[in-house]
Amino acid sequence: MRRAMLGELGHDPALWSRMSSELGLPGLAIPEQYGGGGFTFLELGIVLQEMGRALVCAPFFSSAVLAATALLNSGDENAMARWLPRIASGELLATLVLPRHSNVRATAASDGWTLDGVAEFVIDGVGAELVLVAAQGDDGLAMVGVDAQASGLMRQPVEVFDATRRVARLEFAATPGVAIGDVSSGATALERTADLAAIALATECVGVAERALEMATDYAKLREQFGRPIGSFQAIKHRLATVLVEIEAARSAAWYALWSATARPDETPVVAPLTLATCTETAYLAASENVQVHGGIGYTWEHPAHLYLRRATMSRLLLGDPAEQREALLRRLDY
Repeated sequence: MRRAMLGELGHDPALWSRMSSELGLPGLAIPEQYGGGGFTFLELGIVLQEMGRALVCAPFFSSAVLAATALLNSGDENAMARWLPRIASGELLATLVLPRHSNVRATAASDGWTLDGVAEFVIDGVGAELVLVAAQGDDGLAMVGVDAQASGLMRQPVEVFDATRRVARLEFAATPGVAIGDVSSGATALERTADLAAIALATECVGVAERALEMATDYAKLREQFGRPIGSFQAIKHRLATVLVEIEAARSAAWYALWSATARPDETPVVAPLTLATCTETAYLAASENVQVHGGIGYTWEHPAHLYLRRATMSRLLLGDPAEQREALLRRLDY
């Protein structure tokens, strides 16, 4: 993982190849008619939770979650038939610019659309070969597909706190693109995609929290002070017990959200922000306490504790911090 996060691509191509060709993970939640496994978002969540535990550096969240989900929600048969089979096989790396990160304007042209503006915090934006952009058009929010080699597109990597997840800044200058789906329903498709992305990120955070607690607990049993393991001290016990209780709640929230995404999609607008707020807070708590329990060694670059704290910190901000998520929930409930 350390080699992958510091490499040029930010992920291990050999690992991605195995995940794609041997396990079929990128296509897990893609229908069989488009070359996928035909499973649901629930099964996708199982993979995400385990990836969070291992801090896997791979374009899975950007391509298999964001881009694939956006295409499925668009209802555009041509776009799905064109790109989903290649995403499912791992051959095509794609990503999505969500509305919250986009200041891009779409203008109708004779042969498609042209884009102008800037998109921030685009996950795997440098390595993606297909960029799906939420752009503001004359008739509302639209989804536009842009080839990574299109003219007028400039991609710049951005250094952030979490080295295990690459993000980029994209600039569009009269960049040609292809409209995806019905422009009139673009906002609805993108909102649904954003909610599912929130649930996916929340589930990943559960894995981060679980592994952080395991690391802290194992060290508390091993490290001795005053002739006995530090885990026997009340101060350490209470820290770890608090984290355990929060993880149980976060796991329940994430699993319910995954189930509701498939069985009760009408609940997703309410469930998604609450789940993301709960799980990102829990991951940050668990990762922070893990560093505290480890003491001085937890602050060193060589120890993995700080990597979990970095992932948890970035995840809290990527789609909106917990306070913002709770405000979104209140708005949706008309409070």
